[in-house]
Amino acid sequence: MTARATDQEVCIDLGDRSYPIVIGEGLLARIAEFDLPKGHAALIVTNTTVGPLYAGALAQALASRYPQVHVLELPDGEQHKNWDSLNLIFDALLGRGSDRKTVLFALGGGVVGDITGFAAACYMRGVPFVQLPTTLLAQVDSSVGGKTAINHPLGKNMIGAFYQPQLVLCDLDTLATLPEREMSAGLAEVIKYGPIFDLDFLDWVQAHLPALRARDPQALAHAVRRSCQIKAEVVGQDERESGLRAILNFGHTFGHAIEAGLGYGEWLHGEAVGCGMVMALQLSLEMGGVDAAFVERCTRLIADAGLPTRGPALGADRYLELMRLDKKSEAGEIRFVLIDPPGRAVVRPAPDAVVRGVIARCC
Repeated sequence: MTARATDQEVCIDLGDRSYPIVIGEGLLARIAEFDLPKGHAALIVTNTTVGPLYAGALAQALASRYPQVHVLELPDGEQHKNWDSLNLIFDALLGRGSDRKTVLFALGGGVVGDITGFAAACYMRGVPFVQLPTTLLAQVDSSVGGKTAINHPLGKNMIGAFYQPQLVLCDLDTLATLPEREMSAGLAEVIKYGPIFDLDFLDWVQAHLPALRARDPQALAHAVRRSCQIKAEVVGQDERESGLRAILNFGHTFGHAIEAGLGYGEWLHGEAVGCGMVMALQLSLEMGGVDAAFVERCTRLIADAGLPTRGPALGADRYLELMRLDKKSEAGEIRFVLIDPPGRAVVRPAPDAVVRGVIARCC
């Protein structure tokens, strides 16, 4: 048995590595109904915030499918997306003598999903894993597409692998326990899909932002589904970010610099991305891709979502230093995701002097 009629499904089309993203309510409680990877053991990787809420019931639900089910709680927060936490997963696997018939379940937000996926890619050169995202940001972005990583003090997500899950279950019920700040952070990744890909969706988000912030189930279901549809279309064409997929990093070049510059965990990822989008929009304006009215419209939407629109005063030199470590950079030249025209994103360099001007105005 798979999804029910009331669930919504989006497929990531990657040939023999294709997998469904299922969006609905009560999915964790009925996880045993889905086509799960075969194995004789399951390890639920979660964190100290999400684990007490959902891990116990999930373990019970998985017990009908796996003879052994274990739970590992990692410390919560972006500052823990590192080697130490990754090794905690390996310690748990090796300590139990886990083999390739062990399935990892990532229960949590983007940090848990990224680090669990990376562990799955590495352990015994690859074991199956399932994404169970519990934050809006993870449901609309990080759980989809197979990007896995940990952070380095010098750069975010610089150590990782492309490794696809076998199933993604977006249980909308988990969003009920999401703190308001985390909800706003997730809205940043919802908003980004409009300027880069779908202006009709941008119109929809703008019209339904109050409903989204109030956690209306129908509005959330549509936002998650459409976001996943757009990401699925992009990933299906460019799995390893050799071209088109880079557009999904709109706002991330500036945003990652903010996260690394302040110290991981000071700002949430979505907060940094929201502010980074404002800076990227200003740079798009300077480069002739959009007009001032479009920048103002998007900036107001980002602010109305509860996100910061002014960056921290790290200094232009520090921003440029950190952004040169961005994965899109080539030969030390920073390449930005810019809007040109609205509804279409391009990846191109910009003169340092122009970037400095944007930093001066936005920070």
